[in-house]
Amino acid sequence: MALNEARENSFRPLRDIRDAMSALTRLPMGRREHDRIRPLAEAAWTFPIVGLVVGGIGGGVFALATWLGLPATVAALLCVGSLVAVTGAFHEDGLADVTDGFGGGWDRDSKLGIMRDSRIGTFGVVAIVLSLGLRAAAIAALTEPVAVASTVIMAGMASRAAILFVQRGLPLARTDGLGAGAGVPSRKGLLVAALIAIGAAMALVPLSAAAIAIAVAAIAAWTVAVLARRQIGGFTGDVLGAVQQVSEIAALLTIVALLEAGL
Repeated sequence: MALNEARENSFRPLRDIRDAMSALTRLPMGRREHDRIRPLAEAAWTFPIVGLVVGGIGGGVFALATWLGLPATVAALLCVGSLVAVTGAFHEDGLADVTDGFGGGWDRDSKLGIMRDSRIGTFGVVAIVLSLGLRAAAIAALTEPVAVASTVIMAGMASRAAILFVQRGLPLARTDGLGAGAGVPSRKGLLVAALIAIGAAMALVPLSAAAIAIAVAAIAAWTVAVLARRQIGGFTGDVLGAVQQVSEIAALLTIVALLEAGL
């Protein structure tokens, strides 16, 4: 018994990556080696690595579409479509539920009730359309496959690291659901995730652009967190999905704005 518990509690990075990939994407990761249901927060330090994989796939799709002679706009739409397909629209669904709940509910309980509803309302549809459109427009503006891949990977990693800060900084809005089941990441896991995301950003895009994009993404995540605290008293799994979407869009638009400004 003690030996099994020691194995479960030992640091096993491949297991953590597999668990995070299984939870946040639709990619086939095989059967888990452990029997205990681990809170996702125990693998939270790998969230930016999930962003690396998802963004790499999106960048590859853009490069392939460009190589086939398709216009940048079409390639960008295919890139965003691949991001949605790989994640199963997991984060987009959270964004839609949050905007429906915050926009349509009159008090905390009604907002949480709307967010639980599997149906998507007007606010949710508008949010998804804007999310897809803004990301596609930003990617198309980057034009070059290398720039697209670097930026999409950077934004995907930074936005998934932002999720962890919200989990650490906000209380749970309710005691059940995906947010509650995920648990709270440790300070060490949060620090490791931040270092991975920041290090990758500095390697992928110019240093000044990386710093500004990460700062803007952090402000966007903080804005969603403050809004969630005021609207429903904390975070849910849907709120974390909205954080990812908003911060990813913020990072992408920041890079495009910097390039347009010649910085």
